[in-house]
Amino acid sequence: MFSEETIFYSVLAFLWIVYIWESYLSSRQRHLCKTVTKVPEEVKEILDPESFEKARLYQLDKSNFGFWNGLFSQLETTIILLCGGIPLLWISAGRILNRIGYNQEYEITQSIVFTALAMVYSTVISLPWTVYSTFVLEEKHGFNKQTPGFFAKDQVKKFFLTLAIALPITAVLIYIIKVGGDYFFVYTWLFTFIVSLLLITVYADYIAPLFDKFTPLPEGELRSSIESMAESISFPLKKLFVVEGSKRSSHSNAYFYGFFKNKRIVLFDTLLETYSPLNKETTEVSKPIEVGKECDWSGKPNSTPNTAEKEDRSSEKKEKDHKKQGCNNEEVLAVLSHELGHWKLSHNLKNLIISQVNTFLCFMVFAFLMKRKELFFAFGFDTSPTIIGLVIIFQFIFSPYNEVLSFLMTALCRHFEFQADAFAKFLHRGGALRSALIKLNKDNLGFPVTDWLYSTWHYSHPPLLERLKAIEKTD
Repeated sequence: MFSEETIFYSVLAFLWIVYIWESYLSSRQRHLCKTVTKVPEEVKEILDPESFEKARLYQLDKSNFGFWNGLFSQLETTIILLCGGIPLLWISAGRILNRIGYNQEYEITQSIVFTALAMVYSTVISLPWTVYSTFVLEEKHGFNKQTPGFFAKDQVKKFFLTLAIALPITAVLIYIIKVGGDYFFVYTWLFTFIVSLLLITVYADYIAPLFDKFTPLPEGELRSSIESMAESISFPLKKLFVVEGSKRSSHSNAYFYGFFKNKRIVLFDTLLETYSPLNKETTEVSKPIEVGKECDWSGKPNSTPNTAEKEDRSSEKKEKDHKKQGCNNEEVLAVLSHELGHWKLSHNLKNLIISQVNTFLCFMVFAFLMKRKELFFAFGFDTSPTIIGLVIIFQFIFSPYNEVLSFLMTALCRHFEFQADAFAKFLHRGGALRSALIKLNKDNLGFPVTDWLYSTWHYSHPPLLERLKAIEKTD
């Protein structure tokens, strides 16, 4: 069909085309972060100059970091492909097996060793970037709450947990492909579908608690209101948790999970204004007498401050309230009404169906392409190991298709977000949702000025101003 050289250089050329396109889009957004230094008119009513400047600098730093990280990743991939890094890793896995008395007939065992080596390499090569992002970039802008010890422990747990999950799945997947006959793609799809459902079920109850502390939301007004709202739309809420996300970051979030009649809602503690420990860190304590305060003859502060002092205290209170982390109860309910809108409108189910149809089609095409020896020759192999076929075809050959699919899914997710916002408004929480979006944008230092092309390609959630305008519509 095509020569090995044509296949190889076509893949490499496409990877560079995608990189150049992504870099161009990022440069458009980065240009806005550099040049828009004053609060635009359409943003003035929702963002003060200080918050705007903080968000601008944060987004600019993230964009610069993304540029260098992206360039490094692109050069790394190019060098790996040109220098035969994938065949070298496969050969290294074979040598390790030979040392312990196994030969190349044990393809599944060699594939497990290959996968483990690839994960070790990926972890080591990405670690400096992760450290910089956490302890320099996020730390600089006040988001990082991790200590070096907590971070190291986290990384070790993630690595070994990923190994424990990925290696058995890899072994079973390869076995099914090898013994499944001409219609193995049906069995591989069924296997991956079952595994994905199992992981979704197991993750929240058994895996996530290994990294973060989950506690039931205490009894009170907020819990009662959430349960009432869930009941009003027949959402089968079984458990309601608060996760201690503040140990890791000051970013906030909320989500639900679970199948059928067994749903759980999880709130980040940083989302709750009255619950976030980050607010307690800024609580002011009593201070001694300050210079300039009126005192009675005993030297104690006068119990009836003058008008100027009242104004100062009022101003301080407003400033303090303005800087609180998270949302009040009504705003939290509005955020949850948005999330429940995704459930009521079957967005998660639709995404699951699309994902499974895509997986089935990809495995079906993979079954055909696995027979093309030139694909393996193009990447430096004279044999056709199953794991290598999975890497080459899914990561490189499918890359044009994956880019198109990613863009379409981004557009669909944006549509779903607008629908979920409209559902929150249907529940008469439009005003609170608007207030919550503004607060969360401030808390997370979201830059409200977006390049239309960059946001269209990248943003699965619509930009803030677009969401606010949609919420304000009467229909």
